[in-house]
Amino acid sequence: MSKIGDFTITASHPSSLARQGDLFTAHGSLLTPAFMPCASRGVVRALAPQDIADRGLQIMICNAFHLLDHPGEEALARRGGLHQFMSWPGLLATDSGGYQVFSLAEPRDISEAGVRVRSPRTGQPLLLTPERSLQAQNTLGADLIMCFDECAPFPCEREYAAQSVERTLRWAERSHAAHQREDQLLFGIVQGSVYPELRARSAQATVALDFPAYAIGGVSVGESREQMLEAVEVCLEHLPPDKPRYVMGVGTPLDIVDCVVRGVDLFDCVLPTRNARHGLLYTWSGVLRLGNSRFREDDGPLEEGCSCPACRGYSRAYLQYLFRLKEGAAWRLLSLHNLQFYATLVHRIREAIPAGQLGKLWEQVAQASERLEEPSC
Repeated sequence: MSKIGDFTITASHPSSLARQGDLFTAHGSLLTPAFMPCASRGVVRALAPQDIADRGLQIMICNAFHLLDHPGEEALARRGGLHQFMSWPGLLATDSGGYQVFSLAEPRDISEAGVRVRSPRTGQPLLLTPERSLQAQNTLGADLIMCFDECAPFPCEREYAAQSVERTLRWAERSHAAHQREDQLLFGIVQGSVYPELRARSAQATVALDFPAYAIGGVSVGESREQMLEAVEVCLEHLPPDKPRYVMGVGTPLDIVDCVVRGVDLFDCVLPTRNARHGLLYTWSGVLRLGNSRFREDDGPLEEGCSCPACRGYSRAYLQYLFRLKEGAAWRLLSLHNLQFYATLVHRIREAIPAGQLGKLWEQVAQASERLEEPSC
């Protein structure tokens, strides 16, 4: 009989550290590797929750800081939590709000207690602490929740990064102590910027707190791709192989495959939907720039064989027409396409792991990633 938090590795790749897994949660099993679309405010922009399920994606990630700000903890508690509010029967994760308060909210005041910021919506002062973040996440009721952490800026001096690591570790202890619900899986978060010894220190000390799952934070924040992969590798060396591993905010299709090869199970990123709104569309032959003039008379689909509504029903010419009109329908259809691509990507990754074909898939994704069209009028 499975219990919440059980993580079963169902297959391993014969020539890498990639693994296929099954994570049991209060809302069912999550097949890994998995991708989580970003629904920071309880919605993926321009889409309904059912659109996410229709793409074959099992889980979304929301943000506790934004939801605490509006509609507020009490409003969500009255409605039975986030699943009920969103009418979403699938899995949910929530970020603690740490990244948002460090990246979006200015001015801010960091102390041992937490972070004091102003609401981006009302301008009213807010104090976000490990205890407050965990209380809010417990109320929201997501299946996967995060410790409150400090995401150090990039670039930052080693001295500041070291202080940030130690503060994040103290906040992790407080988050662990404040967590009240056994039906939610709490992730410890590893930080350390681009400094390998700080990454190792953070990973070892976070593992010592014995969380049921681990996240790698503070990557894909402006550092080079090589620095990102090095940071991930150092962290993974110290994380237990029998627990889920999540790289936060990553990333491009190639980043995802590269991290899977190194033993990562879970990803989230705004890229598929953000790029869709800017007319950048992922296909298995490269990234299309929909605004280019060559699509004006192109009556074919975005990608042959794609099952998304944009490809099943509309031509490149019509989608470009909607995009140039800045119609909301364009955002919706293009976002559906990019999320379908990501859903197909992780599905193919899961299939390639037991088949020993991950190297072949990596080559296909790498070749497609190199093909980004230059803009034309």
